[in-house]
Amino acid sequence: MAKFYTDLSQSLVDFIQAQSLFFVATSPKEGRINLSPKGINTFRCLAANQVAYLDLTGSGNETSAHLEENGRITIMFCSFSDEPLILRLYGQGHVIRPHAPEWNHYVSSFDLLPGTRQIIVLDIDQVQTSCGFGVPLLDYQGDRQTLLDWAKAKGDEGVRQYQQQKNQHSIDGLPTYLLESSERP
Repeated sequence: MAKFYTDLSQSLVDFIQAQSLFFVATSPKEGRINLSPKGINTFRCLAANQVAYLDLTGSGNETSAHLEENGRITIMFCSFSDEPLILRLYGQGHVIRPHAPEWNHYVSSFDLLPGTRQIIVLDIDQVQTSCGFGVPLLDYQGDRQTLLDWAKAKGDEGVRQYQQQKNQHSIDGLPTYLLESSERP
């Protein structure tokens, strides 16, 4: 049976901190829904009603484009261990880029990683838990290093060039508002 809350309790924060994987879902007003798995210790609970994750450079930048358009975001955690639980965080999100005045405030909660692109912040409107009885039992073997190794090999300038070529628009053509490489740190 699903239960709803207005913010995160300490037990839910503890659950989040024990997870190695989360999923981010956003959608434009018209176009494709985006659902992305995330990991690599990039998620932080900032307050009972605010969370954030360090967004690394990837093949697309859908979340940024969708948040710029309408702000809607859902983040989901699910347990793959003996204690089943699904946790969804619903709310309004926004993107914090390295040039933003609030960047230093938010980035202080993270260890910067190769390929860091931006921080996604979710102001929570509602929290939902549900049973998770249908989620399989899986064993965590560790984080993949492929994305971090790729960003290290490209170097800062190579990552900036990649962002300029591949991360400026969503697959539906919405702008992501990444800065020109000359303005990036």
